[in-house]
Amino acid sequence: ARAYPSLQVQVLGSLFSRNKAAYVVGKIINGHREYPFAVPLLQNERGTLYLDALLLDPDQLLLLFSFARAYFLVDMQVPAAYVSFLRNLMPRKPRAELYTAVGLQKQGKTLFYRDLHYHLRHSSDDFVPAPGIKGMVMLVFTLPSFPYVFKLIRDSFAPPKEMDQQTVKDKYLLVKYHDRVGRMADTLEYSLVALPLARFSPELLEELKANAASSIEFEGDQVVIGHLYIERRMTPLNLYLEEAMRAGDWARVRHALRDYGNAIKELASADIFPGDMLLKNFGVTRHGRVVFYDYDEIAYMTDCNFRRIPPPSSFEDEMASEPYYSIGPNDVFPEQFERFLVANPHAREVFMQLHGDLTDPAFWTGKQARIRAGVQEDVFSYPESCRFRR
Repeated sequence: ARAYPSLQVQVLGSLFSRNKAAYVVGKIINGHREYPFAVPLLQNERGTLYLDALLLDPDQLLLLFSFARAYFLVDMQVPAAYVSFLRNLMPRKPRAELYTAVGLQKQGKTLFYRDLHYHLRHSSDDFVPAPGIKGMVMLVFTLPSFPYVFKLIRDSFAPPKEMDQQTVKDKYLLVKYHDRVGRMADTLEYSLVALPLARFSPELLEELKANAASSIEFEGDQVVIGHLYIERRMTPLNLYLEEAMRAGDWARVRHALRDYGNAIKELASADIFPGDMLLKNFGVTRHGRVVFYDYDEIAYMTDCNFRRIPPPSSFEDEMASEPYYSIGPNDVFPEQFERFLVANPHAREVFMQLHGDLTDPAFWTGKQARIRAGVQEDVFSYPESCRFRR
């Protein structure tokens, strides 16, 4: 008798719920080959459930479980079994991140800490300052062989930053509990983290002593950091664009600028105003997605007052070095964005072609009106081309 390969469909018994969608997650087994998949379930205005897409690309599954999205709600009797199944679908995804993705962050943090110290025992490179423009609020360093960055709050902030350390902690907590819609990096927050002193480069040690002395202690051969945030490492968007422009790769520049504007818009739809929207505060993931990671000036959209710049009443007003109009603490003037978001003139022209509406206060007040009306806009982890026609 002729032998035929077995065909199976294995599906996890509980739905993965988040935001406005629930996902069926499983895999198809055809002989010796396995095909992971996810099916998003949505609800239309009439309350009818429908299948929105079939996600078969492994990268689409990785984006669905991305560190830039809020956690799933999953009814799991044996979480370890679910995580093992998901790891089989996404072998490149660390087990710690999968525990965090399904809402079990304490387990995720514990596993991550073990992974970090295992990596330290089996590597020899040093912690060094992270590449990119240094932040005014956070001191950031990295271990080149480990794909994460370590962030601690500076002892003091240079003008124009006007905040204290507790305010910064509150901003990071806001992001932790908010829907990150695939555009804000998740952070793992730790206290009293001991790391081997011998693995810190002299440059980094001097920077820590000069700018974060209140957060570090030296105990024997260890550096103990009092309060630390850890995030996935990304390429800062300003460095990414500079490299692409040097290479003359304007297709890549255009793609990054398009996604940069999309990130700002999707955050606005989720009631998040990034505040400091400079390129250096966004990163590019290995999937080419632009993600925001600097939270010290983040605010709810509904707390902002988006204004037009009033016309000058005289020539003196127009030529004044200081603003001739009053500015409240929550005032935002989108017309100014064109001048400082993208410095390179050619890149700025591309950005304005793609996202010129970001400089119009009407765009922002329109988003505010929808949020206040209770409208929750759709933000999908998969491209529009993957959706079934309805």
